[in-house]
Amino acid sequence: MRKLRTRNRLGLNIEQWRLIDLGYADPYIAQTFYESIAETVENGLSPNTLILVIPSSAYACIGYHQDLEKEIDLQYTQKKKLPIIRRSQGGGATYLDSNQLFYQIISKQSQVIPTNIDKLFEKLLSVTVETYRSLGLSADFKPLNDVVVNNKKISGNGASTSESTTILVGNIILDLDYEQMARVLRVPDEKFRDKIAKSMIDWVTSLKRELNQVPSINYIKMKYLEQFQNILGIKLVKLEPLEAEWKIFKEKTLPRNLSHEWLYMEAPYSSKTGRSIKIAHEIKVSEVDYKTIKMLRIRAELKQNQILNIQIRGDFFANPKESIKNLEETLAGTIINELNIKKIINEFFNSHKVDIPGISNEDIVNAILKLVNT
Repeated sequence: MRKLRTRNRLGLNIEQWRLIDLGYADPYIAQTFYESIAETVENGLSPNTLILVIPSSAYACIGYHQDLEKEIDLQYTQKKKLPIIRRSQGGGATYLDSNQLFYQIISKQSQVIPTNIDKLFEKLLSVTVETYRSLGLSADFKPLNDVVVNNKKISGNGASTSESTTILVGNIILDLDYEQMARVLRVPDEKFRDKIAKSMIDWVTSLKRELNQVPSINYIKMKYLEQFQNILGIKLVKLEPLEAEWKIFKEKTLPRNLSHEWLYMEAPYSSKTGRSIKIAHEIKVSEVDYKTIKMLRIRAELKQNQILNIQIRGDFFANPKESIKNLEETLAGTIINELNIKKIINEFFNSHKVDIPGISNEDIVNAILKLVNT
């Protein structure tokens, strides 16, 4: 199919793209149908395409590079009959439902779409930013791939390239079920799950939370489409998917995504230790165990390598008993590097005359340093 073009008022050629609005769709269609579109765009059968779609029901989702059994509480998802879908992009495990409007952008050799991933995110997410602003929120782009309001994440996005085709997928977050978002994850214990839920509340937001209501879906779509055309300088033409695209989905895309081999695909080896859940842009909740004579368990909320808050637990005795709580407060705001952590721990132990039988200053330092490799 040749590239669709039209002319603007100045007589200049502008790109014409296809718009597919799938409305509310089965989770597998909502999450993976764009892969079928990408194949026809790559092969020249279809023009560059923007898809809008909302999942008709809830499901759990994992990133391409993740191990299913390490990320998702399979017993819980089976009990709740929640499908689990592996994305063809990276990113972390999450819970999705009808409170997200997905946009999926598939392009090939477009003059308006950067091929550099950093620039791709910046340009295409400017559409998302301006959509939120048009809805009354002071949104900003947060490199690499987030949109934030009041420094809280309000849109998650991923991108990939397939041969000469570029794909970006993301969402407008209408509302969030924080409890379910934390509940579907496999975690070491319920306290860790509670910490994840609290961190999500602190760092992830939605239209409902910011505006106290959700504008109509049609209004949100209208605003997004306006910004998409204005910012990118293209013309959208609403069309239906090709029969060939549905055929690819039914015969290739869906069977692959339903297969045991795809869902349980082993992720590449990682030297990372402990457990870490990304919450938003630079924020993650991490937990590590460190075994010496006694067991240390360190749990922290991190902003890159800065400790926002930290908990030090284990089967030890500390004297004075309030010293651990005071140490946790002292470490808040600290950047994790060996020299820095050693200095703080040693000074704290000396000034407070702390004694923890079976655990040395060095043990606590080494346990905290493990956090950066989760």
